[in-house]
Amino acid sequence: MTTTMERGFGAGPDDREAGNREPLLRMTWTDPVTGAHGYLVVHTSVSGMSTGGTRMRAGCTMSEVEDLARGMAAKTAVFDLPVGGAKGGIDFDPKDPRAVGVLERFCQAMRPWLDTHWVTAEDLGVPQHLLDEVFGRLGLQQSYHAAIGRSADPERTLRRVHDALNAPVPGGFLLGDVVGGYGVAQACIGTMHAQGWVPSETTVAIQGVGTMGGGAAWYLHEAGVRVIAVADALGTLYCADGVDVPALLALRDGYGEIDRSRVPPSVQQWPVGAVIGVAADIFVPAAISYAITTDNVDQVVAKVVIEAANAATTPEAEAVLTGRGIPVVPDFVANSGAVAWAWWVLLGHVGVDPDDSFLRLRTEMLAKVAILLERWVLYGAAPRRTAWELVAAHHSASVPADPLAVQVLTIP
Repeated sequence: MTTTMERGFGAGPDDREAGNREPLLRMTWTDPVTGAHGYLVVHTSVSGMSTGGTRMRAGCTMSEVEDLARGMAAKTAVFDLPVGGAKGGIDFDPKDPRAVGVLERFCQAMRPWLDTHWVTAEDLGVPQHLLDEVFGRLGLQQSYHAAIGRSADPERTLRRVHDALNAPVPGGFLLGDVVGGYGVAQACIGTMHAQGWVPSETTVAIQGVGTMGGGAAWYLHEAGVRVIAVADALGTLYCADGVDVPALLALRDGYGEIDRSRVPPSVQQWPVGAVIGVAADIFVPAAISYAITTDNVDQVVAKVVIEAANAATTPEAEAVLTGRGIPVVPDFVANSGAVAWAWWVLLGHVGVDPDDSFLRLRTEMLAKVAILLERWVLYGAAPRRTAWELVAAHHSASVPADPLAVQVLTIP
């Protein structure tokens, strides 16, 4: 195993956009068995702690992980969480039979950070149950280990986290698997309210049917919204009258792909990229980063884009959309429900009752999206700019003198 590490100290807390600030740390790891590269980027640290998921995909780069860590720093700030932002990434195919071994060796190499400074969770290609299995084999019990270890009663906090993640919700799902998608659905509903649209008359197209996209589709369907298209790695499924979301989600395999042999004939099957051009009121990219670029932005005909995937729209493409009058609700607001909820659970702000979690997330997401869309409607202010202003207003802790110093963080 080899690692390389860089540290940097960026601009101060008055920087409105975290994108103008250098990360605290960039680390590159090389797997001694497969030669795969892994990355850890710590963008900000609060009380010596940062949070952000670990993803695995072929082609993952340091630049990608750095963008995602920057987004995590914004998410924790906009929800006023007592933690900084980080991200892990591994350049490896999660379908490769060696993938679990690569993930375990990566976590072992990151052990000094995972022990006390970095709280990680599921992300693209790395489901939470697999991550927790790896942590268990490493003697760390659960991927929130670093935060749990700081609590007054670690065993009680671990039980609360475990029970909350595994709390059953309607549809046969677990709360930890769908809470992020629920937050995205609320971002969509908040947008409808701001635009004066009736949910039952609003159409949505969703790229991705994993935990985020699938959860969003489920809860939009439950709210009476017409989901007219969903897309996975195999293609786009479209029905002008609305797809049967529960039925299609029930056809997913372990990789989040829908069994095409069982899709009803009323649903049209289009190419993968066709979902971007679906004439829906709202388009939700919920699968991959950089889904909307200058190469395909002209295909977007939706009235609003809501980013459920991290860094779903490149800056250049977003500028084009904004110029065309299409607002983009940024990822660090729309898909931040999962990280906000995880820390509410850790801090004891919510318990194991899903209704309490849904109520808090719904209340906070609707309020934040209302601010973004109100300023867009009244003044033409891009939602991302307004969101960065929320970050500046709520990011009470910037880069401390010693970014790894363990300061007071109370976890009951």
